[in-house]
Amino acid sequence: MDTFALVVTIGVALFFTYTNGFHDSANAIATSVSTRALTPRAALAMAAVMNLAGAFLGSGVAKTVSEGLIATPEGHKGMGILFAALVGAIIWNLITWYFGLPSSSSHALFGGMVGAALAGGITVYWSGVVDKIIIPMFVSPVVGLTAGYLVMCAIMWIFRKTNPSKAKRGFRIAQTVSAAGMALGHGLQDAQKTMGIVVMALVIADVEDYGDPIPVWVKIVCAVMLSLGTYAGGWRIMRTLGRKIIELDPPQGFAAETTGASIMFGSAFLFHAPISTTHVITSAIMGVGATKRVNAVRWGVAKNIVLGWFITMPAAAVVAALSYWVVLLAFG
Repeated sequence: MDTFALVVTIGVALFFTYTNGFHDSANAIATSVSTRALTPRAALAMAAVMNLAGAFLGSGVAKTVSEGLIATPEGHKGMGILFAALVGAIIWNLITWYFGLPSSSSHALFGGMVGAALAGGITVYWSGVVDKIIIPMFVSPVVGLTAGYLVMCAIMWIFRKTNPSKAKRGFRIAQTVSAAGMALGHGLQDAQKTMGIVVMALVIADVEDYGDPIPVWVKIVCAVMLSLGTYAGGWRIMRTLGRKIIELDPPQGFAAETTGASIMFGSAFLFHAPISTTHVITSAIMGVGATKRVNAVRWGVAKNIVLGWFITMPAAAVVAALSYWVVLLAFG
């Protein structure tokens, strides 16, 4: 029964990674597709490969997820809590995907973990939730908005005497690199989040200890599932990010992607903070768009996206808590 519960929980964790891939793939490539720097399929293929590569660049984010947010539950109850946390995150991912709302898969996962832990009577490390989740949730969009604005201003000044058509052609090529960096950062951040969950499942099942390095097979399966999900694509969310917030041109797309990728790498390597790729790229697009003119950004769409950010964690927490009680009723 223990082995079966472990296999099922890991399977659900990998399915979450798959939904994360198609839900968040738009983060890496929406701007490149909307500016026609890349075709949708080429962009998805590139993003899938870079997601795979990014998953092997570090383990700090995985450690934060597995050890820094909730106390490790034990036994059947512990595996049920982890299972419910993943179910909460998956259901919220699917709801927001259906409506084309670029909410955060990461915060859906964290909300699911907190909700299931509270329902199961497990200690939540609120200091870790505040330091690693809540503060970055507010800081990263502000940094993305500000940095996106400044990067775009710098580009406009540096290339102020360049022929506009020639500059756009150059930035369309450069976007291939910036989109690849964005996808690499997505792999670095989001594959590690699932690695942390799988490691927690292995610790609960007494197969691994937290002091052990992350098994290679865990890295491989998490990276592959994220890549497969990415290649499946997230067309609804891609339209929101690439077209509905602002009509982007290649220099703006390059500025937004470069800003987003830089913030993701910095947060992962410097702070081991699992930030939301959705928050970062969306705010960077807004910052870049504001350099054109403030009303060029469709702030009504932006307002709905921000509302989704605030709803995600509590909504996923509620779904996860309900899922845990269903598991408790079904299996005792």
